[in-house]
Amino acid sequence: MSRHRNVRGYNYDEDFEDDDIYGQSVDDDYCISPATAAQFIYSRQDSRQTRQVEPLEEEEHEDEEEMPTSPTVTHMLDPLEQGRLYSCLDQMRTVLGDSVPDSTLTEAALKYDCDPHRALDSILSAESSSMQTTTAPKTNTQLELTTAPPPQKAKLREAPESRLESEVVPKVARMTVSGKKQTMGFDVPSSEENGVTPSVRRGPSPEAMTVPVFETPSKSTSVVEDSVAPTPPRSASKSKQQLNIRAELEQRQGGKPLLNLVVIGHVDAGKSTLMGHLLYLLGNVNKRTMHKYEQEAKKAGKASFAYAWVLDETGEERDRGVTMDVGMTKFETNSKVVTLMDAPGHKDFIPNMITGAAQADVAVLVVDASRGEFEAGFEAGGQTREHALLVRSLGVTQLAVAVNKMDQVNWQQERFQEITSKLGHFLKLAGFKESDVYYVPTSGLSGENLTTRSKEAELTAWYTGPCLLEQIDSFKAPQRSVEKPFRLCVSDVFKDQGSGFCVTGKIEAGFIQTGDKVLAMPPNETCTVKGITLHDEPLDWAAAGDHVSLTVTGMDIIKINVGCVFCGPKEPIKACSRFRARILLFNIEVPITQGFPVLLHYQTVSEPATIRKLVSVLHKNSGEVLKKKPKCLSKGQNAVVEIQTQRPVALELYKDFKELGRFMLRYVGSTIAAGVVTEIKE
Repeated sequence: MSRHRNVRGYNYDEDFEDDDIYGQSVDDDYCISPATAAQFIYSRQDSRQTRQVEPLEEEEHEDEEEMPTSPTVTHMLDPLEQGRLYSCLDQMRTVLGDSVPDSTLTEAALKYDCDPHRALDSILSAESSSMQTTTAPKTNTQLELTTAPPPQKAKLREAPESRLESEVVPKVARMTVSGKKQTMGFDVPSSEENGVTPSVRRGPSPEAMTVPVFETPSKSTSVVEDSVAPTPPRSASKSKQQLNIRAELEQRQGGKPLLNLVVIGHVDAGKSTLMGHLLYLLGNVNKRTMHKYEQEAKKAGKASFAYAWVLDETGEERDRGVTMDVGMTKFETNSKVVTLMDAPGHKDFIPNMITGAAQADVAVLVVDASRGEFEAGFEAGGQTREHALLVRSLGVTQLAVAVNKMDQVNWQQERFQEITSKLGHFLKLAGFKESDVYYVPTSGLSGENLTTRSKEAELTAWYTGPCLLEQIDSFKAPQRSVEKPFRLCVSDVFKDQGSGFCVTGKIEAGFIQTGDKVLAMPPNETCTVKGITLHDEPLDWAAAGDHVSLTVTGMDIIKINVGCVFCGPKEPIKACSRFRARILLFNIEVPITQGFPVLLHYQTVSEPATIRKLVSVLHKNSGEVLKKKPKCLSKGQNAVVEIQTQRPVALELYKDFKELGRFMLRYVGSTIAAGVVTEIKE
């Protein structure tokens, strides 16, 4: 067994003879300079020496600091007198801090035979009289605020900020001597005098007593005072914003009112191209980005879709060549701040279009002027009719009709008039006033008549009206329901970086500030708003009409769904699964009976429901009850029905909140009715 070593008789000292230094990390064969060795090689012996020396240095330093600054006086005293003097000086410094020079303290102590109370009395009385007449000298280690002329104040303001930040806030002691309360340390100027909130805090005032009382603010006191002290304008101006929210809103928008615009129309009418080109001409999209879109569109074999890619951002939308979700962006006109929503035109994405239209104030209806295309969109099964009916039912009263692709029919006046006459008759039946409908000939691809009036000879020969941008600018902005309780309909929920999660949506009424507590309905959960973002810009507050993104905490993201409503905890919105409503039926093929299944579209909610009860049939104009408890409802009728949803939905009565009282009913891919909530059951 020769491979086993004889470990019992092994001499270990022979192996470690040469290891003199414990912890040596470099072999002895390498050459190292003394400087490198001192820097990198650890030596236990050196560390012991430094550890022993350092405390001595600190102690010496402390002793030096505690020594009095007048050695000439102390040399003449015997050790007992010196001890009394130091004790007296310590007591005086406890009260006065560093506000009085050591020489003055020593003189007063010697004058009154090291009696701290008498010495303090003399110094305090001398200080109070001198502060009225002369200015106390400044030293390197102290700052004094006195009632000096304005140049002295200016000097004080210019004192280096770094020094003030590095030092602790000076302690201000208060002392009651012989019945009089004296305040030493900083004499803080009032906020009216300087126009600045004082940053130095006074200590708590003791009760008047005959015995001297020494008080200095402790750490805990300063923490409490910090929390009570005025915070930045974000929360300090809260009460002001509650009072003048309209003024704040006008100031933020620079006097320009907010307008929410939705772009609707049949699929392939050119909505995204029209608005993408408009944004490019306004400078919202730079040339470099536009060039990139053009190159990518050419590679994909869709060169004419380059402008549409400004708003169609997802890969699926670009591959299919159709808008699928509502694209949102912002631009400004001469007198308005416009939030643009590009709605999908395909009938498969009507629910998304309803979500966008429910958040709009005005609309642009885009129709294709080329032969056959307008007829396809306008006739039965086309989306031009349905979109116009939907936006009118959701409260949009002002409409601009952009007759697009006019360059393909050579800007013919006859074609333009043919389209306007057909559309005009239908829009009047849908409930639009003729004075609120405007027609503008445009070309989305070439950019004619979008931001500037066209110079095309064939068009200017017969059209002298405004361009599309001027028409959008001339829309009347609606009144915002700022005074009403806060309401926000959630259109999207997502997890962001940091704590909490984000919800996006339009504020329908009221306003919100960071730090506010809000209630989410129907989950009935409370959370706190930590941040508000409007068009990627962080804000302290937002008001009705704004499309915002809120960062909220204190709630589980699983409990929030698209369609929830955020409201104030004091005035919550009602959540119910049964309600009574007045509905107007459109062109329906199947009559509606009791138990009829429908899909309820309310703001951003899409909820399955059934028509539980047919209450009555009403007269279209007067609202009189024509028939109670009808067996069925047919097209064009106006009726009161009771609707039951599968899950609770947060609703408001139409008379209280017009924006939150409207809804749509759909059945098998088509819109069958529009309605308003008249009564909430449960």
